[in-house]
Amino acid sequence: MFSIRRLGAINRTYRHLTRYRQILRILFKYGFHDLVDYFHIDHYLESGLQMINRKPRKQIFRYSRPERLRMGLEELGPTFIKLGQLLSTRPDFIPPDYLEELLKLQDNVPPFSYEEVQQIFREEQGKDPEEIFTDFFPTPLAAASIGQVHLARIAVQEPEPLIRDVVVKVQRPGLEHNILVDLEILAQLASLMEDHFEEVHGHQPAAIVEEFANSISREIDFTIELSNMHHFSRLLSGNPNIYIPEVFPELSTERILVMERVNGIKASHADELKKKGYDLRLITERGANLVMEQIFVHGFFHADPHPGNLFILPGNKICFIDFGQMGRLLLKDRENFTDFVLSMTSGKEDEVVNGILKMTVHTKEVNRDKLTLDINDLVSRYMHLPIGELEVEKIHFELIDLLSKHRLFLKPNLYLMFKTLATVEGLGMVLAPEVELLALAEPFMKKIKLDRVHPRRLIDDLSATGYQYLSLLRDLPGETRTILAQLRRGRIRLELKHHGLRPLERALYRISNQIAFAIVLAAQIVGSSLIVLSGIKPRWHGVPIIGIAGFLIAVIMGFWLLISILRRGKL
Repeated sequence: MFSIRRLGAINRTYRHLTRYRQILRILFKYGFHDLVDYFHIDHYLESGLQMINRKPRKQIFRYSRPERLRMGLEELGPTFIKLGQLLSTRPDFIPPDYLEELLKLQDNVPPFSYEEVQQIFREEQGKDPEEIFTDFFPTPLAAASIGQVHLARIAVQEPEPLIRDVVVKVQRPGLEHNILVDLEILAQLASLMEDHFEEVHGHQPAAIVEEFANSISREIDFTIELSNMHHFSRLLSGNPNIYIPEVFPELSTERILVMERVNGIKASHADELKKKGYDLRLITERGANLVMEQIFVHGFFHADPHPGNLFILPGNKICFIDFGQMGRLLLKDRENFTDFVLSMTSGKEDEVVNGILKMTVHTKEVNRDKLTLDINDLVSRYMHLPIGELEVEKIHFELIDLLSKHRLFLKPNLYLMFKTLATVEGLGMVLAPEVELLALAEPFMKKIKLDRVHPRRLIDDLSATGYQYLSLLRDLPGETRTILAQLRRGRIRLELKHHGLRPLERALYRISNQIAFAIVLAAQIVGSSLIVLSGIKPRWHGVPIIGIAGFLIAVIMGFWLLISILRRGKL
């Protein structure tokens, strides 16, 4: 798993010059030259990077700025596509017009060669695909930024000998190294944002990069996806309305995943489903109930249930595929969300405020009175509506606007939950608009509320609290003795952290570089002059050629230094 501590240790921009050039070139190509100045990136770049042509093509401005951002992210590759997809779930951080465009991000890229597929199999399995599978089709079925999918067949002996159709997911070559480089760059950009812009501190860009690094590291490790499928299958094994593809762990590795091929109809193909006699209302209700069970009962849910990841099988069964992105909710998170929704429809403002404060994080003291007044306005719009008439996406965006005003930020796992519910709600509008999503969620939420006051739960909570207090009393004498011993030895340390010094440190570093450059330039001129006066051979028109070359180098260095200074607006 990628570590931001590891990333943060890279404090010199020029570690990955080639990738920086690519990123800057694409930013300039799509008209984002202002971002370099906005983030003060050019202060930390080597002069060679500063000389990149900043002028975009005029045709690019036919597109809006959000469209150009999406196009740029797609060209930047897997890491930035995945980052855009993550940011599309963060309406607190991204303006609505950008958010809408990020939702269109395409993950379709050209496939890589079959020779590279063979090389990955040799590295992972020690064999070619043809030695493992009965049949392996070299032409990929689909290709994306993380990997591509091939069709294959395997021979199985249990419960009886037969040939099974499977799909083989193969990771893109060099993916991990490329992502690590990009994450190092993103970590530094996040640090620049926090250094230069106080208004983004509450959004915690570094924490978003940390969250993203953890997310993408889980997605590119196919053994984690395999584990997710096993866990998901165990949790929902008692539900007859779901089908989960079988996986083959003995054939799978970190970069290869083999699973059963599912022949079904994509959930979004409503016309085809109708034509073949499927019950769209029943499918919608079953799909929604399955998502509610995942979220409210198990706290482990498929976080990317878009139509491409949902297939409908005979008997109106729902089949989920692609388990790379999974969400997790603690019991207290489920309870807090339940309290928020139920108290909002019942018009209990104080309980809504308490629910919001429990679902969010904040960096400053919250003005509860002002928050309550704004909550009253939100509650007044929903308190007379039955829960089935509430729209998840609408509530989500209104809630985000309110939270942003008060510098409150939803926990990342709750963002994923809202995104999942909104995706299911959108799919339901295509299949059966009359089905009310939150009406189906109401029984699950009421059960959570009732379970909280169940005698067994109260006894468990009481015993857990009592055990914690008992442990505290048992450990207190030893902890006190340790503190007193450290005081006696003078080992108690007071740690102070300075904020706002990094820009000064970087400015001093830049100034010292320019001074050193100027000294080297002066030495070059003096040295060349001495060589010219010495008259050493070879000579050109009586002047030593080495001296002439030295002066030419000095002229180039002088112009380089002058341009570097002028670009910052000062001599």
